[in-house]
Amino acid sequence: MRFHWFLPTTGDGHHVRPATTTVAAGTAAARPATLDYLAQVARAAEAAGFDAALTPVGAGCPDPLVACSAIAARTERLRLLVAFRPGFTLPTLLAQQAQTFQEISGGRLLLNVVTGGDPEEQRAYGDFLDHDARYGRTEEFLTVLRRAWTGRRFDHQGVHYRVSGGGLATPLPGAPDIYFGGASPAAERVAAAQADVYLMWGEPPAMIAERVARMRRPAH
Repeated sequence: MRFHWFLPTTGDGHHVRPATTTVAAGTAAARPATLDYLAQVARAAEAAGFDAALTPVGAGCPDPLVACSAIAARTERLRLLVAFRPGFTLPTLLAQQAQTFQEISGGRLLLNVVTGGDPEEQRAYGDFLDHDARYGRTEEFLTVLRRAWTGRRFDHQGVHYRVSGGGLATPLPGAPDIYFGGASPAAERVAAAQADVYLMWGEPPAMIAERVARMRRPAH
């Protein structure tokens, strides 16, 4: 069994606050999310034996890949579970970013797919696809991403992406595991096809058992 922690990149304190969206005025964190403080949290999680730390993505928090690159330099063993949104970058670029992160961190990157959040926030980033179309894009994104990691040149012609002679120059050893959440039929279909780890909320055991059984069928 592995345990993960959470990096509070919007700040920390004694009150419940949003982790990804813009925080309303008057709810400033008691402990600002400086690099020194986040590194302190990460080192404490590392010392306590946690395997990895999730870093959120959204308009209300710093870019997680940039933040975790800095935190990786201040930790030794803790893996960094970096959330990202397909469609906000190209899969071929993320393949290169992942390769760089693995090289500078000693292979400590994990990736958490966040297909969508608040529709208003999605549109503010320039993303106007509807729910199911976003999951279709996510599936294609992950297909291209995994092909890029093989180190073999490839072409791809899809609904959302077109690649000519893409791919890393060399294979990526220890490619990051893909973590994936979502309870809609579209999300479960993509998770079963593409995810290494399926994420769920802390729901009652009976609900978790039902979803696990449902996910195992298409995964096999």
